[in-house]
Amino acid sequence: MGKRGSRSQSQLLSTLTKKQKKHLRDFGEEHPFYDRVSRKEAKPQICQLSESSDTLDSESEAESEPEQLSGYHKLLTTLKDVSEEEEEDEEEEDEIIDEEPEMSGEDGDGDVSVEEEMAAESAEMQENMALYTDSQEKDGEGPPVKSQEGSPEEFTDAKHESLFSLETNFLKEESGGNCSLKVLQDPFLQHVNRELREKEVQAVATNPKTTHQLKWPTLGQLVFSSKFQKLETFKPPKDIDVKSLHLQKPLESTWTKTNIQFLSGPKKSSSPFTPLQKELFLIMNSYQDLFYSERTALKNGEEIRHVYCLHAINHVLKANARVLGNNSRRRSQKLGVGDDDDFRDQGLTRPKVLVVVPFREAALRVVQLFISLLEGDSKKKIIVSNKKRFKGEYGSDPEERPPNLKRPEDYEAVFVGNIDDHFRIGVAILQRSIRLYAPFYSSDILIASPLGLRTIIGAEGEKKRDFDFLSSIELLIIDQADIYLMQNWEHVLHLMNHMNLLPLDSHGVDFSRVRMWSLNNWSKYYRQTLLFGAVQDAQINSLFNKHCINLQGQVAVRNVPMTGSISHVLVQLPHVFQRMEAENLASAIDVRFSFFVNKILPQYRDAVMSHTLIYVPSYFDFVRLRNYFKKEELNFTHICEYTKKSGISRARQFFLQGEKQFLLLTERFHFYKRYTIKGIRNLIFYELPTYPHFYSEICNMLKATNRGEEATWTCTVLYSKYDAQRLAAVVGVERAAQMLQSKKSIHLFITGEK
Repeated sequence: MGKRGSRSQSQLLSTLTKKQKKHLRDFGEEHPFYDRVSRKEAKPQICQLSESSDTLDSESEAESEPEQLSGYHKLLTTLKDVSEEEEEDEEEEDEIIDEEPEMSGEDGDGDVSVEEEMAAESAEMQENMALYTDSQEKDGEGPPVKSQEGSPEEFTDAKHESLFSLETNFLKEESGGNCSLKVLQDPFLQHVNRELREKEVQAVATNPKTTHQLKWPTLGQLVFSSKFQKLETFKPPKDIDVKSLHLQKPLESTWTKTNIQFLSGPKKSSSPFTPLQKELFLIMNSYQDLFYSERTALKNGEEIRHVYCLHAINHVLKANARVLGNNSRRRSQKLGVGDDDDFRDQGLTRPKVLVVVPFREAALRVVQLFISLLEGDSKKKIIVSNKKRFKGEYGSDPEERPPNLKRPEDYEAVFVGNIDDHFRIGVAILQRSIRLYAPFYSSDILIASPLGLRTIIGAEGEKKRDFDFLSSIELLIIDQADIYLMQNWEHVLHLMNHMNLLPLDSHGVDFSRVRMWSLNNWSKYYRQTLLFGAVQDAQINSLFNKHCINLQGQVAVRNVPMTGSISHVLVQLPHVFQRMEAENLASAIDVRFSFFVNKILPQYRDAVMSHTLIYVPSYFDFVRLRNYFKKEELNFTHICEYTKKSGISRARQFFLQGEKQFLLLTERFHFYKRYTIKGIRNLIFYELPTYPHFYSEICNMLKATNRGEEATWTCTVLYSKYDAQRLAAVVGVERAAQMLQSKKSIHLFITGEK
């Protein structure tokens, strides 16, 4: 590109004041108040604009003359290519720009000298990576700066800003970057280079969804679906070669070392994936949306986390390698801005991947996997800035957990480590370096909880809110989606409603490098969504069907449970399933309440039916029942997730001694505490539990106070045809089908044998 600015342009910038420069950067033109009238008439300049160039708004077009337009565009093309000496001068006058002092040239020479100096600094930094990792105090762990959105303190690392900048870095051959990717074979390039037509986008709203079912060896029953005309289905091969997956370096070598804990058997040396990981990654690598509803923290949670972290880091490395490679091409070919559409390789904002996890412990493990995938167990360590601070904020102290706390194994697997659910962190990634606590608009990967994102997205009408960083998310990973049902599902829906919207600000983007489908506001059709959960819930299914419209199609795992959790009930207990008729899903809530109050509750008002536990999954139903019980002056007590510890102890004691006839218990309380409620003689499931194993856990609480009262125990369950998935998970698919066909109440008796 030669020298980035001419002397006349340098003199023009040097004459501008601080406010003029800020307005010029924000709006691309000088403020009309500062317009200068030149005595000499300027010569007209003809500037031919490409079709992809950014256009002015209607007001500026009406007020500006053609000569001023061409000068404006000429000045705009030189703003981002200004010399390093000019950037250093601007830094002294304006505190908004963060630039490294080492990058500024002393005599204002061209790009070559500055970039060679920067490359030398980067090489020297990589040689001292081990020393750098140990001395984290020297890498800019200064006082944090508050973000503009009023969010918690956001970390900035001005010293190493240029090291992670895609605009000022170039891909080096010796760095191991694989820039020569095959377009016809690499699924990443096939996906991002595929151009949609206007007719295809308009037909999405009216096209019926085409589906096709396949059965895979490990995943089981898969449902392929798409709203676009082309539906791609495939079967997994028996053997898989790492080279055929088009993994970016160094992932081909580090993946096997990182994933070795899950590999076993005679194929340990040849196959780097487990059977589950192989089939999951084949779907991920095809860039189709995926919903896997059998992810459990106790069984395969870590196995799945490894494979989606591999896909995320592979996507980021490919995207960044393409940007850096195009930077080198533009620099070598000396092309101007917008000269070639081949350089369209970016979105409207830099963040490409969003990983949504429920707790800080999960975010810690994701970052540790990213580090392992980039360095493996090699002696050459990668640069990880702010690692010490990250471990301090996301790590946990083992001594904080009471040693005598006894809970089920699945509870211990979910609530391990730091379980804070309010966090968000930006991660910038290059070939051999990771920057933690990067500002959102300088990050490649965002890791956050739904609550952490909700507080920064805000609500309509709030002054301090921001969601532009979600505009160009190309890969969305929602892990442990079932836990968000226990936290606040509204936060997830709020997030999905703000995904891939056009940003309200340009955020310094070079529009000549933005992909056309991103400019057309079609990013939602190119976003891949990976959804992992432990249950097939109606709310999760609705989110997947409504918000996942990837042009490559969707894949959902739909295995039906042959045996339900009722087989794990260890006490002899008669189960009565009461069916209620609801016209639609919206009216089911009122029908359930009316059915319970008029037909179920009168049977338990007698003093003989004391010690009755009412299990309520929804908090809104719990509040409604609590208010009704208070109005009717029934002898009851209640426990929910907001009840204080002293109130919990009193309620449990009153219920055990029989001073309170009814106990209202919420599902969220059982999820977070797992207390054993003693004194239960009668059980009422106001609605089937979200987690199938909760049914057997609650039923098995009856044996906690076994005083020879087994003959009087009862269990009543309310259900409708809209509870088909939960019913099948409890009683099995065959029995559930019979119960849904019959309109009568079903009586089951469990003998205590599995």
